[in-house]
Amino acid sequence: MPCDADILKNVPLFALLDDEERAVLAGQVEVRTFAVRQRIYKIGESSGQAFILVSGSVRVSTVDEDHQEVVVDEPTAGDFFGFASMLDGTPHQTEAIALAESVCIEVDRHDISVLLERKPHAGMDMLAVLGRQFHAAQQLVRLRSTRNPNEVIEEEATFGERIADAVARFGGSWSFIILFGVVLIVYSAINVVLGKSAWDPYPFILLNLFLSMLASIQAPVIMMSQNRQDTKDRLRGELDFDVNRRAESEIQGLARKLNLIAEKVGDIEDFLHGEKPKKTSHADA
Repeated sequence: MPCDADILKNVPLFALLDDEERAVLAGQVEVRTFAVRQRIYKIGESSGQAFILVSGSVRVSTVDEDHQEVVVDEPTAGDFFGFASMLDGTPHQTEAIALAESVCIEVDRHDISVLLERKPHAGMDMLAVLGRQFHAAQQLVRLRSTRNPNEVIEEEATFGERIADAVARFGGSWSFIILFGVVLIVYSAINVVLGKSAWDPYPFILLNLFLSMLASIQAPVIMMSQNRQDTKDRLRGELDFDVNRRAESEIQGLARKLNLIAEKVGDIEDFLHGEKPKKTSHADA
């Protein structure tokens, strides 16, 4: 149906237009109403049209490489969607579905051409809209990218935590055990050979003091590293939970679609059974 020029006042892109220009544009675009769950456009459709949400709720989504639905945008009143595909004349890369009864303004390339001829500065507003959508898509990719818990921990690790990891890693290796055993044997042998002139004669009291000091320092450092390992395990569990939750959502979506298909098949069967001609009984013959 025709668009009221007053509706365009609430669209940020058209806010700079004067009344005459707004009236001309209102005579070109159309206002469409979409019911709940009605698809506005689908992926791969090349309708050459974009939409501006006036009221209601719309979800713009796409499908990633794992065949999972990804919500790209949930436009608010005055926001464009499907705009980039309309401008470059390519098929839509997303799908738009009305989550509630929604009123949208339908715009095509010719409408935009007239707008730019009458109000060239409106082009900057359109670029700003596209820029916000581009940044939103970038943020979505960053949030959905697979995170390695070890990399996340390493990025947030302090200098002291890195030292604790290195000490725990070296202290729990055969290299440390062999090196430490060699040092103890050499230390004890030298003091035994020197006899009364040794700096730490048997029973090696100074060596015991060094070992006690080493153990008192090494124990909390290793505990620090173990705490970081617990943090890694907790982060890994959170990431697994996110993956499982997405998988559960996907399975529920598939289940809903299968139920809808089953209902449609049932309706078709009922229709076919109702169209079959009744058999004539022998008594009637």
